[in-house]
This record gives sequence, structure tokens and C-alpha cells, in this order.
Amino acid sequence: MQPAWAIGLMTGTVLDGNIDIAAIRTDGTAVAEFGPWRLSPYRQEVRDLLAQAVQAALGWRFEGAEPAIFAEAERALTTAQADAVAEFLVAEGIAASEVAAIGFHGQTVLHRAPTKDRKGDTRQLGDGALMARQLGIDVVYDFRTADVRAGGQGAPLVASYHAALMRSIKAGQETAVLNLGGVGNLSAFADANHVLAFDTGPGNAPLNDWIKQHGKGEMDRDGAFSLAGTVDEARLKRLLEHPYLVAPYPKSLDRYDFTAAMAEGLPFADGAATLTAFTAGAVGRGLDLLPVRPQRIIVCGGGRRNPAIMAALNARTGAKAIPAEAVGWRGDAIEAECFAFLAMRRKAGLPISFPLTTGVLEPITGGRIAVGR
Repeated sequence: MQPAWAIGLMTGTVLDGNIDIAAIRTDGTAVAEFGPWRLSPYRQEVRDLLAQAVQAALGWRFEGAEPAIFAEAERALTTAQADAVAEFLVAEGIAASEVAAIGFHGQTVLHRAPTKDRKGDTRQLGDGALMARQLGIDVVYDFRTADVRAGGQGAPLVASYHAALMRSIKAGQETAVLNLGGVGNLSAFADANHVLAFDTGPGNAPLNDWIKQHGKGEMDRDGAFSLAGTVDEARLKRLLEHPYLVAPYPKSLDRYDFTAAMAEGLPFADGAATLTAFTAGAVGRGLDLLPVRPQRIIVCGGGRRNPAIMAALNARTGAKAIPAEAVGWRGDAIEAECFAFLAMRRKAGLPISFPLTTGVLEPITGGRIAVGR
């Protein structure tokens, strides 16, 4: 397959109100060219619908019929994201006919990892067929279901793209890529030819929720609250004894597997500081599991913009943490770029899940294709 333009769409589990949109020219093995990207905000009514859908999902937990609000939220977010793509194409002077595929992740409302007794489950809201009709462009969506049905974790899926980025800067086992969204996930080379990945623990989600619960805003902007607090080291030590942190990879988490309740009873700023330290400490535990412990972590996702988190990573992981921009990457665009990349892998029939990333028995592709033209 020759490199072609693809657009990726991502909205994270932190529900920050933004649609991440990025264009890359790729054949699904390497990036030939980085195109434009932007953050496009949801209307408040769409954000509210998604928040309601997530709460309904927590009550549902894959038992019985899906909550009715899923259908309404799915239509709303699909239309909103399709409108955002249409505006993006016009603003950037890109014709729909130039775009080979859109990688549409959708909104994760619930994810349950497999156990030895049952396969996992995952639910992302997103109607790829509706988007394809609206835009007249092929849409690849529902990326995780095939992996889960094959016995995989369903996450993380970013490993093949992180590997392509690391190869582009000639990084090896001395380097890992850490994405800090609602959940933290880590990608690294197992050897020269194989990539591994897993969820390390919480990313920004518990900290954001702690801030919201105390009426202090949506997030710990500039790390101000965490930097003003003192870490409860005794509590942190107990938190870092959680069995998930030493469980072998592949492994994955739902956004609500670790919550702000971990800081319950602490003064506000100390709670923020302790949650931040736990995010970093969990990454350190993850690095301990790798065949070669990396000396450098390239951090992407929203967490890299929080100075308190970056300081904690440098203090508590035994590795040097640097933002994605330090190696020339676009830290806010990487997840959206990833789904553009995965869309082209799906169209080429290339795998997106691997034994060392999600636990499937053999590499498999994933995602459904809705034909737009």
C-alpha cells in the first residue's frame, strides 16, 4: 500500500470536552508526512450526554440490556465528530477525496479486562456507518472488539504507532513511551523486532476527579494544587502494594479501576499531591517489569502538561521523563495520529494487536470498515 492521507479522531476517558483531530500520510508501517491537527471542543450538551452515558455504564457493567442513553449519546458524539472533521477539512484545504480513511475511536464508556474465568468486555460509543455517510469517506471504527473476542485485553492499542515513532528517532530498549490520559499506558521494545505495552495504572483521572469533587475546577492546572501539597508517604506505600502493579503484562484497566477515593480523608492539596505521586509510582512499578529497564520516558497525553506529574515521574520512576515535544513529536496529537495509523493498518490487513501488547495468541487486525464512497 502506498502512503495516503488518513485522519484520526480521539476523545479520552477524562472527558475534557475536546475532540482530538490529526492528519498523517501513512501506509500503516511508518509516517511519511505529518499533516495538520487541532483540538475541537464539544458543545456542552454533548459533554453532558457523554458524562451521563459513562455514569449509566458504571451501573450497567455489561449486565442486561444497554442503557437507553447510549444510543442518544452515540448519535450526538458521532455527528459532533463528523461535523468537526468537515470543518477541519475546509479549514485546512483538504478535499474529502484526498482522505483514504478516518480512524474513529469513539468514546469508551466501559472497559473490563479479561480474567482466567471469562473474556473481557469493552464498549466504545461511535457509529462509523453514520459518520461515513455524513462525510463520504471510509471510516474504520470499533477497534477493540475483535481483540477482546480473541481473548485479548482490548487495550492498549497504541503500541504499533509508538513503535513507529520510536523507530523514527532510532530509539531502542533504553526508551519507553508513556501516554498519560485518564489511564497511563506504556510502550517499549521487548527486543529489536517486538513491542510490548500495558496500562501502568491511573493517569490523570483520579486527580481530575479529586479537583472536581472539591469544586476547584476541571483539573490540576499547572500542577498548582499538587505542588502546594505534601505526599502522604505512608498511604502512598500502601497504594503501591496494589496487586495490579506487579501483575505480569499484558494487562489493562478501566478509567474507574483506580479512583479519587484513594485520597479520601486527606487535606485537599495533600490528596492531590498523593494521587500525583501514585500515578508516577505506578509507572515506576511498570518499568520494573520490563526486560530492560528504560532510562528515558517520552511522555505524551495531557499528563505531560502538569509540572507536578512530570516532577513526580522524574523523582519516583528512576528514569528521566521528557515531554514528547523534546524529541519533535506532537504530544497533544499522538493519540489521534495513532488511530489514523491504525485505520490504515486495518485497510492494509495489518495487525493492530499482538501477544505482548494485549495478550492475543497471535497478531490480529481489528476495527470495522464503513464504506463512505
